[in-house]
Formats: sequence, structure tokens, C-alpha cells
Amino acid sequence: MHKTLPALSLLSFALLLAPACAPAGSSDSSTNDGAGQRPPDPERWLVEILDRRPHDPGAYTQGLLWRDGVIYESTGSYGASSLRSWRWDDGSELDRVDLDRDLFGEGIALVPGAEERLIQLTWRRGMALVWTLEPFTELGTMRFDGEGWGLAYDGSDLIMSDGTPILTFRDPETLTVRRRLRVTRSGMPVDDLNELELVDDLLFANLFGSDEIAAIDMNSGSVVAMVDASGLLTDEEAEEADVLNGIAYRPETGTFVLTGKYWPWIFEVRILGYDPPLAR
Repeated sequence: MHKTLPALSLLSFALLLAPACAPAGSSDSSTNDGAGQRPPDPERWLVEILDRRPHDPGAYTQGLLWRDGVIYESTGSYGASSLRSWRWDDGSELDRVDLDRDLFGEGIALVPGAEERLIQLTWRRGMALVWTLEPFTELGTMRFDGEGWGLAYDGSDLIMSDGTPILTFRDPETLTVRRRLRVTRSGMPVDDLNELELVDDLLFANLFGSDEIAAIDMNSGSVVAMVDASGLLTDEEAEEADVLNGIAYRPETGTFVLTGKYWPWIFEVRILGYDPPLAR
């Protein structure tokens, strides 16, 4: 036989179990936070063309770097991959090496040190080439698992993309993975991360197959802005070209250099909405 609680005790028990409710019309800012909230959508940034220079329309651009007025460029495709450097001011070629026909060139990054090195990824061979600068001389190779797409250097690690939402941070001497970062946009994973350019705490990543560049917060992996780089080529030029790919930062001007695969032009642009750090 079960005991029956007094009526007052039952009421008190029910009040203890009931959730607390705010009066109608009141608000509590703390309820807007929490794991269940959808992250904010990224901002939309546009580009303003400042200048353009001729670009080799036969170059299947995979990686792009700016250093003291010189463009370093890695190109892909089997039998046509290369590493090249040329001056921005007049387009004069400084150096070029063609890769073995069985190698498909990908992203590049400069690693400073007693002897500055340029690291060049290959696509599906699991191999990175290590070069000296001026002139290009191959120092050796490093091995890694999976595919190589984009590459950047943050001062301690090489940041590598492989077309998935996961960025890997690697030892610049061995390419051993030290940590991983998952990239998300409004809480959803972002695929097709390709060519990379790190500026302060933002990583700019070409999204393969699109005219968009994702600006990624390196602390959280969240895409804070999408850069719309459409319309750089005319409709006629775009018919002969392939996708946007290749982004380099000019620290002395706070501008970016953009091009694409088989593009006839390379553009200097300002990203509207972004206040970049300038070199001092």
C-alpha cells in the first residue's frame, strides 16, 4: 500500500520539479549562447582591381607567393608542372625548373632559416620537393600521407590542405602531422580547400571550382568571411581559362595578387571589408 502525500507536499514537490520560466515579454541574453546555437554566417567581402599584369595562359597555377617584388609560382598537370619565379614590375622570368613528367605540382610555401627553403607539394605522390632560391636547386624530398593541395607557413608549422575540411599542421623539417584543424562555415564543414595564404591570424583559402576565397579564423577554424572574386576575367577570357586559383599577399601594400589556371592575367586587388596588417 502506497503512502499518499498531503496536498501541500504534492504542490511543493511539483514546484521543485517544474522548470523556471521567465515572465512573458522578458529576455535573457544568456539564452542566446550555447552549443545548440547556429554559428553566424560569414561576412561577404568583395575585391577591387588595382592593377593587372600578363600571365602565362599555359600555366595551370597551383601555388602563388609574393616576396620582395618577385612572384613565385607552382604549376600543375602531368608533363607540364613547374616551379618558376618572375618580377612583378616587368614580367621578366628569373628562374624556372620543370618537374619530372610523373609529378603534378601543387602548393608552395617559403620556410626561412639559415638557408631559406621553398617547399613544393605534389598531388598524389605523397612527396614534397625542397628547393633553394635564386637559383632553384633541389635539396631533397619529404614524404607525407594522402594528397597535397595548398600550403602555407605560420612561423612554426606548415599548414597543408588536401581538398577536405581538415587542415594539417606539419613539422617543416619532416612533414610529420603535429595537429589538425577542422574548417567550418556556419557550423558546417567546408570542402575543397585548395591554395592557401596566411595573413596574420586569417588563412585565405581558394575553394576549388569556385570564384570564392574563404577567410578562416586560425584560432577556431570558422570561416569569418567569403571573398567574392568573380568577374576578374571577361566572359570571353573565362571561356578559355579554368578556375580561380592562386593567392598571394603583398605585406607592404596590404593588397593581394590573384590569378587562376590558364588565366591570361594576374591581378592586384584590394579586399573590401578587410583591414590588413601592413609590414613595418
